[in-house]
Amino acid sequence: MAGHSKWANIQHRKGRQDEKRGKAWTRVIREIMVAARQGGGDVSANPRLRLAIDKAKAVNLPADTVKRNIDKATGNLEGVNYEEIRYEGYGIGGAAIIVDCMTDNRVRTVAEVRHAFSKYGGNLGTDGSVAFQFKHCGQFVFAPGTSEDKVMEAALEAGADDVLTGEDGSIEVLSAPGAFEAVKAAFAAAGLAPEIAEVTMRAENTVALEGDEAERMQKLLDVIEDLDDVQDVYHNADLPA
Repeated sequence: MAGHSKWANIQHRKGRQDEKRGKAWTRVIREIMVAARQGGGDVSANPRLRLAIDKAKAVNLPADTVKRNIDKATGNLEGVNYEEIRYEGYGIGGAAIIVDCMTDNRVRTVAEVRHAFSKYGGNLGTDGSVAFQFKHCGQFVFAPGTSEDKVMEAALEAGADDVLTGEDGSIEVLSAPGAFEAVKAAFAAAGLAPEIAEVTMRAENTVALEGDEAERMQKLLDVIEDLDDVQDVYHNADLPA
């Protein structure tokens, strides 16, 4: 990654996410509602809902709040209907950005996303303008010092697609989205705890940014992530930690 440490970048990203914990509950609740509305409230039959509930546990969302929002989404309680929208665009230095939103007001959301891009040096693109630069996949990242043999054995037996070792000693495992839960369970059974375990849009190639460009890109990303309707932001900028 252009000389930057993948592990340092991941730790930096996690730190910034932790700073925004106040918004985490809202994001998780919306994800639970959309997952339950699309796939039903039966956790055993709805993988997306299981993943959303795992995220809820990770941010300490109370169980009764989880249940209440599943009930809202499945029609047992009155609630708001959210729709999913994806926006694509370009940031500083031509870096690609994907913005996933959940909203009850599409007009408001697109106006806010467009404003953030234009005010902070980016450009909102059309559908498909940058998505081809990313791969939808399960991603697990282990800290430097983790046994590569142990990770590889568990990963490949569970159906993972690839195991990558970084120059900094971190280990990244990729899987098809549908194999995510099986691979996650295999790691748990092997006593392995990844720092990152998520279904994501992973950049196929990165754009290295330094100095002022890196600062401007981080500012753009922060502004977009702080928008109320934004769930996830993916990009291919390689930023110094």
